[in-house]
Amino acid sequence: MTVQLVPDADGLRALARAGERAVVMTMGALHEGHAALIRAARERVGPEGQVVVTVFVNPLQFGAGEDLDRYPRTLDADLAVAEKAGADTVFAPSGDEVYPGGEPEVRITAGAMGDRLEGAYRPGHFGGVLTVVAKLLHLTDPDVAFYGQKDAQQLALITRMARDLDFPVEIVGVPTVREDDGLALSSRNRYLTAEERQTALALSRALFAGHRAGLAAAGAQGTEDGPVADPGAVRAAAQRVLDEAVGLVPPLAPDYLALVDPADFTDVPADFTGEAVLAVAARVGTTRLIDNIRLQFGAAR
Repeated sequence: MTVQLVPDADGLRALARAGERAVVMTMGALHEGHAALIRAARERVGPEGQVVVTVFVNPLQFGAGEDLDRYPRTLDADLAVAEKAGADTVFAPSGDEVYPGGEPEVRITAGAMGDRLEGAYRPGHFGGVLTVVAKLLHLTDPDVAFYGQKDAQQLALITRMARDLDFPVEIVGVPTVREDDGLALSSRNRYLTAEERQTALALSRALFAGHRAGLAAAGAQGTEDGPVADPGAVRAAAQRVLDEAVGLVPPLAPDYLALVDPADFTDVPADFTGEAVLAVAARVGTTRLIDNIRLQFGAAR
């Protein structure tokens, strides 16, 4: 199968449709994490369905001083990754195609959840994300859309937008893909020097340390899954790893560490039960990275 490159909305509308259509939205620079999303989409829709991958570097979600200009554009390589993973079509529009006449006057607002954590450090970011996601959902008209759990707050907001605004699409989250050493795959990892990459491992180490502390508090030291306990112990163990990494060369510069309810990204209380997200963001050199893991406090509901 050869993947079809479509540059405009007319080309999308001309696609023959059979079975379910799934969409995987990306900004390009595709890696194994994106490939996992495409494979999950293909598995869902089967051989009779369609998998559409979007490749668009969205200027609305980049703030002043962020890496819009240097964000990698690798369309030829992206087409190869998409094809190998099972995509039928790659929709790679220009800026003028997505935003005819320039940046839109009317946009989606992310609400209070969009002002927390990532939103606090990147004002306006999630409004830009939701605006382009809404446009791409209209353009691609999928039955189901796949997003990575690495961008946990983004996934939560897209899920909420689809529910609140009655988008006729199912939103599916796909687990984070990691390197063998634990580093979460990201298109921005290519910016890291070898030394910076070693420092960046502190993000996943902090998350896993928090997980182990939660297991120990629940009396499950010998397991790798199962429920955890004591949000305070989880936070403290993860914070110790980040504090140590501040003294590395090159140093880690943390933005936040938070243990939050995935429904609204507010901090979980000491007696919390249910699924929580342990999230971290930090800079290493000029590169900003995020990561998270999901923890179950108490028995699964």
